[in-house]
Amino acid sequence: MRAGLGRLHLAPDAFWRLTLPELAAALEGAFGIAPEPPGRARLERLMTLFPDTPQETPTP
Repeated sequence: MRAGLGRLHLAPDAFWRLTLPELAAALEGAFGIAPEPPGRARLERLMTLFPDTPQETPTP
């Protein structure tokens, strides 16, 4: 919504009538092509660098 209404300056009714492919094309035209998502190797490296750790929950 922020990109469509704020950055693309679409009227609310025009924004809500857009299909997802139309919105994607408008965003690509305004901001360029989005980078490729990370592959498995990159995700595994990120998981190694930033592992999930259990959080302690305080007892009442």
